[in-house]
Amino acid sequence: MEQHRTRPAQYGPRRSGAPLPAQGRGGAAAARPPVGRAAGRPVGRPVQPARPAPGAGSPVARVVRALRGMPNPRLTGLGSGLFCAAVMTLLGFLDGLLFGASLTVYGVLFVPVSLLTALWVRRGDLLTAPVVVPIAFAVGLVPVAESGDGLGGRLMGLVTALATEAGWLYGGTLVAGSAVIVRRIRLVRRRAAARNRPPAA
Repeated sequence: MEQHRTRPAQYGPRRSGAPLPAQGRGGAAAARPPVGRAAGRPVGRPVQPARPAPGAGSPVARVVRALRGMPNPRLTGLGSGLFCAAVMTLLGFLDGLLFGASLTVYGVLFVPVSLLTALWVRRGDLLTAPVVVPIAFAVGLVPVAESGDGLGGRLMGLVTALATEAGWLYGGTLVAGSAVIVRRIRLVRRRAAARNRPPAA
């Protein structure tokens, strides 16, 4: 005799037009996460905006970023001396043409040139920067200082300019020396940290 298949009562008869559940339909609906839950984020926790690092907008941080973005050559002791002397001589001629050989303008321009010289000299020649900076200051004063007739008059004008602008000379030399000391301390600390670092396994 022919036996008919029976279906349990709790399922009921299957209707031909009944829609399938979301898991059975597939596609984007099955892969879409539930509402209120993002991938890898708990429900109800708002997205926190990224906060800038402490001190990122301070003037010191901006100055540091500007210095890092500048060219960073490594000059030898002789190269740093030639660089500082050439720049100060050029600034002396420009000072004479644009500002009427103003010693104050020349002294103000000497300070950043001294700082750059101390920052750009290589590590092995750090101690030469405070030495070459005053020499470059005297060389650049030649087109700026008032000079009389002959070699004696030029020497007297140069000595007088050095005496009257000694403050700027000491100030620029102090800036260069301070930069050299800071670089030297950082170099010593890096070497000590490298010695104390455990060897890689």
